[in-house]
This record gives sequence, structure tokens and C-alpha cells, in this order.
Amino acid sequence: MKRASKRLSSKTGEKEPSLPARNAQSESPGLYLVATPIGNARDITLRGLDVLKSCDLIAAEDTRVTSRLLSIHGISKPLTAYNDHNGARERPRLIAKLRAGARIALVSDAGTPLVSDPGYKLVREVLDEDLAVHAVPGPSAVMTALMLSGLSSARFCFVGFLPPKSGERRSTLLALRNVPATLIAFESPQRLAESLRDISEALGNRQAAIARELTKLHEEIRRGTLDELAAQAASEPPPKGEITVVIAPPEESEPDYAKAEALLAKTLKHLPLRTAVDFVVEALELPRGEIYSRALALKAADEG
Repeated sequence: MKRASKRLSSKTGEKEPSLPARNAQSESPGLYLVATPIGNARDITLRGLDVLKSCDLIAAEDTRVTSRLLSIHGISKPLTAYNDHNGARERPRLIAKLRAGARIALVSDAGTPLVSDPGYKLVREVLDEDLAVHAVPGPSAVMTALMLSGLSSARFCFVGFLPPKSGERRSTLLALRNVPATLIAFESPQRLAESLRDISEALGNRQAAIARELTKLHEEIRRGTLDELAAQAASEPPPKGEITVVIAPPEESEPDYAKAEALLAKTLKHLPLRTAVDFVVEALELPRGEIYSRALALKAADEG
């Protein structure tokens, strides 16, 4: 008689179900967005392997790159290229297969599909056809770089690849100057030094981190101010490998309440208290509660 496949939790004593065995044909029809390793081939998830083994077709950004990954894990499946160059031609063909009940896995060269990757248009059209889309999460250079940067992860904004030309790059960065979040961007190794200078000039000399070759043998993380990192990059040959830049958010400045009180003192001479408060709040974009309290204090001191 077989024993039930249950385990006891060492902390609670409660029974935990064991991981269910996956049937090679258990995945339902639809498009599967499968995250693949960004460096270390062992970083792919168990579910990711299940989907790649059970799907009918794998649509890959570069079939040569994906073939190597499949070979490492002993998987043999039909491959088709899907990228920026052939997407318009391939989308109708892939959607026709999905309509017929196929299970198609979409993978990028590395990391999570649709993140600086041509998969978005395919997903949009598949959803418009009311066909199923499934996410199989896993490795991401964006999240890995953020974790290793040592910078705030409370709020972050991924901005993709920065424009290759300096003028366009600075314009893009200036538009991001006041975003209250850690910024994450991809950059070409050949443009790194110039790009770091532009980032510093546009955003100020913030703390930053440069992540290179994440999860690979020669992984490297450099941390410092943008000026320090730019000078270091300019003094060396262009680095090799994939580059992710993480930039600290702007520092929060203290509200100028001295200016607010000076303006309140003037306006209270001519306006009712609430009207004066409304004027100062709108003019200086400060919290109404704080301005109202200060207005009351000024009025009381004046009357006293």
C-alpha cells in the first residue's frame, strides 16, 4: 500500500502537499510568455521547463540562442523566429495556429518577454482575438539589477533603451528628471561613458549602479555617483556584455515654509484666513493642513 505523498511542516506541524507531477500534455491551448535565463541556464523555472517541453511550437527572438538553451535542458521542440523584422508576417500565422488549439511558447533571447522585446504586438493581437495568454514568470535583468543596486526599490520606473543620439537622450532624460522613482535603463556598452555623462547632466549627480553580465561568470556591479561612474567608464575600454543602469530617485527637498509664512503674513492683512490659505497653498503647492495651522498661529500672534 502506497503512503500518501504528504510532508510535515517543520514550523507548524501542518501537512504540506508535495509538488504535483506535471503531465507533458497538461498545458491548455494558448500563448505562453516564458521567461528564460539572463545568464545562468539553471535559472529557468520548473514551470518554464514544463511549458517548453509540452508546447507545440516555440516562437523565439533568435532561434539559435533558444536552441542552445533547449539543448542544455534536453528539450527538442519545433522553433520559429519571431522578432521585429518578421513580426508583421508571422503574427497572422501564429494566431491561426492558436485558433486551431495550439500551445505556443514565446521566448526572448534572455529574460522576460515583452520587456524591451517585440512580443507586445503579438500579445495585443492574441488578446484582441479573445485567445488565451499565460505568463510564466522568471528571470528579469530589470529586477535583478534593481535588487543588486542598493538603491530604493519602493518605487521604480523602467525606461527601456535610452536613445542612441546624445540630444535625443538628454531630452528623454530631462522629461524623467522629476519622476519620484528609481530609474532603470538598458544601455549599449559602446555608449556607456557618454550616456552616463548625459544622465548626470540631465538628472544631477545622483547615486547609481552599473550592472553587467548579470548571473553570468563575469557578473560585475559598480556603485557610486553618476560622475564617478562616468569618469571610470571613460578611462577604460568599452565593457563587454549586457549593461543595465540603475539611477537613484531625486532627493526630496524640504518645503519652504519660511517663504509660505512670509506670504501668509502679507495676504492675511488683506484677505480672510481661509482665502489667504487657499492662495498660498495654490501658489506654493504646499499641504493645506500645514499652511492652515501656520496661518492660525500667525493670526493668533498678530491678535495677541
